[in-house]
Amino acid sequence: MSGSITMHSTSPHDGAFMDPLAGARHVFHNLSAGELVEHALLQGGAHLSDGGALMVDTAEHTGRSVRDKFIVDEPASTSDIWWGEVNQPMAPAHFQNLRARAEDHLRGGVVYVQDVFAGADPQYRIAVRLVTDSAWHALFARNMFIRPTPQEHEGFAPHYTIIHAPGLQAVPAQDGTHGGTAIVLSLEQKSIVIVGTRYAGEIKKAVFTLMNWLLPQHGVLPMHCSANIGEGGDVAVFFGLSGTGKTTLSSDPSRRLIGDDEHGWSAHGIFNFEGGCYAKAIGLDRDREPAIWRASTCFGAILENVASQDGVIDFDDGSRTENTRSCYPIEFIDHIQPDGCGGIARHVVMLTADAFGVLPPLSRLTPQQAMYHFMTGYTAKVAGTEKGLGATPQATFSTCFGAPFLPRPPEVYGAMLRSLIEEHGVACWLVNTGWTGGPCSTGQRMSLAHTRRLLNAALGGELDAAGFEEDGYFGLLIPTEVQGVPSGILRPRQAWDDARAYARAAGELLDMFAKNDELKRKAAARDL
Repeated sequence: MSGSITMHSTSPHDGAFMDPLAGARHVFHNLSAGELVEHALLQGGAHLSDGGALMVDTAEHTGRSVRDKFIVDEPASTSDIWWGEVNQPMAPAHFQNLRARAEDHLRGGVVYVQDVFAGADPQYRIAVRLVTDSAWHALFARNMFIRPTPQEHEGFAPHYTIIHAPGLQAVPAQDGTHGGTAIVLSLEQKSIVIVGTRYAGEIKKAVFTLMNWLLPQHGVLPMHCSANIGEGGDVAVFFGLSGTGKTTLSSDPSRRLIGDDEHGWSAHGIFNFEGGCYAKAIGLDRDREPAIWRASTCFGAILENVASQDGVIDFDDGSRTENTRSCYPIEFIDHIQPDGCGGIARHVVMLTADAFGVLPPLSRLTPQQAMYHFMTGYTAKVAGTEKGLGATPQATFSTCFGAPFLPRPPEVYGAMLRSLIEEHGVACWLVNTGWTGGPCSTGQRMSLAHTRRLLNAALGGELDAAGFEEDGYFGLLIPTEVQGVPSGILRPRQAWDDARAYARAAGELLDMFAKNDELKRKAAARDL
């Protein structure tokens, strides 16, 4: 099915539920950024940095609660959902109970409403209404999504409503949850309920999950990627898991940023789902990433769980969490594509932070290799970045570089990308933003300057006529020479002092890939 998205417009009181705004003491509709900052400060739990950014603490939840995500098991959608650990079913009766309690909770106090769009292409955008009792979460939605014009605000009718009650705890016996936290999507009721967590990323990713459900049936591939556009109109998309460099590498002063995290690929081209950026802030450096640093430290930005002393920000302090975050409107960044849209992608870049230090900094992929790496979605978590990690890095495989946000089976998205690559002759690249010369314990982190130079060479056509050689372990094609990058960096084996240690590490990573492939085959057999 193709064409624009059409839906019956709904409001929060449609269906069997009461209006969550009815009975609230005060309802604030679509306040400005300045007003929301003022309200957030008055509500408590937030303060301003010396530059004016709003600094907030998300309490016990400093990241997404993966095991607490549910989709309501409803007749019209149940056969098309990728049920399992990612998408857990919730009974309609449990959802009714949870939403009714969330609405009662909101009606007891002050309520903030933000009306926004998801999708820069008007043909495929959806209208979303956030209803929350937290001013700073309303500011988050205002920053992250596309703000309607004054004319669009008149008569705004949401396709989907988010009932956001972070201070309410789910009750497992009543609500069918595992604990006090729940993020639940009802496709039939066109509603999302979020309770028991103040981590704002749940709002963003709930909408992304929704777009991942809606768009494939309209011939649009939803993607967990950043995107930018060159002076000649050439578009590049950057797939990657959190921490692999999507935001950093797409925010290139020589190219215009379309968006840093979520996009659709239609017959017309690439378009951003969002109107803002949600960047990892740990280690953010003014000299290495000046654009993101400036956007993160000014009035209107939100800093989640970032440390400060007397208002002075310390981006290097990860004692609270390594998953510190910065949220700001995309216009805080220079060199952006104002309408959030570009043409058909000419380049697909897949990012991995290889903490084992064996993958090349850049390699060219055949279409078959590109599909393998897309469906594999490899990166590595480094010890110290998450609680419970041991002394060695851990390989992570997330199909389509976004398994937690895929309501449909991964093969649906894979088939769409394969078709687009073949139809448009897209150049595909694998970029390692992780380590070189050894694993993370002994090697060095890839130089951002070298990575940018390699990407500029690839996207600018410099490598079209370059020589390539196969690496011998992963079948990857490595450029033999790139001006400005030492040859020893291009070839991972040469970057290691001990060739036999490199061979062992490469073999161990190959075994991890093979084990992941076998697990996927067994899962597919079970589904059949």
